[in-house]
Amino acid sequence: MLTLLLGMMILDANLRLSGFFAMAGGWVMRRAHRPLALLAAVAATAGVFSAFLVNDAVCLVLAPLVAELTLTLQRNPVPYLLVAAMASNIGSTATITGNPQNMMIGSFSHIPYVNFAAALAPVALFGLLLTVVLIALLHRREFASGAQLTAPSTPIRFHRVLMWRALAGTALVAALFFAGQPPAKVAIIVGGLLLLTRRVRSERVYAQIDWSLLLMFAGLFIIVAGAKHGLLSGEVVAASGRLHSIALPVLAALTAILSNLVSNVPAVVVLRPFIDSLRDPAQAWLTVAMASTLAGNLTVLGSIANLIVVQRAAASGVVIGFWDYCRVGVPLTLLTLAIGTLWL
Repeated sequence: MLTLLLGMMILDANLRLSGFFAMAGGWVMRRAHRPLALLAAVAATAGVFSAFLVNDAVCLVLAPLVAELTLTLQRNPVPYLLVAAMASNIGSTATITGNPQNMMIGSFSHIPYVNFAAALAPVALFGLLLTVVLIALLHRREFASGAQLTAPSTPIRFHRVLMWRALAGTALVAALFFAGQPPAKVAIIVGGLLLLTRRVRSERVYAQIDWSLLLMFAGLFIIVAGAKHGLLSGEVVAASGRLHSIALPVLAALTAILSNLVSNVPAVVVLRPFIDSLRDPAQAWLTVAMASTLAGNLTVLGSIANLIVVQRAAASGVVIGFWDYCRVGVPLTLLTLAIGTLWL
């Protein structure tokens, strides 16, 4: 799992340094000529990118871009920034590489990349549509007028050769994932190949990698291994296996609550010994992946992506309050969790 996360971070870093995220996001959003179309464009950009790349990295680039564009257009930036954060979380539900907890679940469960995407991509797609509708309803004043938007053509700096190399690496990684190749091996090999260039110094790529997150995962694995051997007796694990008779909604609710109490990655780690002992662990892991990710939309503290958007917005002079987030996040989380559970 650490290998997969490191490889994806290298890929993300190359795309970010090349200017791809800023150029692609700006191109999409400048072609939205109505407020509702702009909202949908932000949701689609955040959701699609986050489905294949780590959602936190997407929000790092997208949040200041959305804030700058909406302020320039003299629109209320809050709903557009909310959709960037929430769509990023929801879009990352679709695949193993969407977020760190999904990577961890993919490593634990050995569910093929294609099977994972086939099970959860429909949930992500419906969730993105619901996010746009809910934000539009709760911010009716912003979207009722149907004003014509004319975005300024702002030049964006990008490195053409580095961008094409990064895009080729991304396409190769995606193709090999769907072809059934081991995700960790694919990600680290392609990431290593991207480092073989004189066009960007390796130190700049390494500076983009969240080493503290990798270290945290390593520590979590050690803690869980110790807890499994020291605290979980054979009788306890066997007894948990008999809990498969509880409905998946209960597992989804438990995962969502735990994810908001201790964060989603530790929640997945805590649940692992119990999930592995169930009669159908693959279905249970898909439920945990869905619930732990969608639960991140409950409050502004639910995921790192939310905090990134709020912090980047504040740097642009836009304040997103706790209630501003929760009035959308709470109903959205409850609705998407119900939809995801029914689908699974």
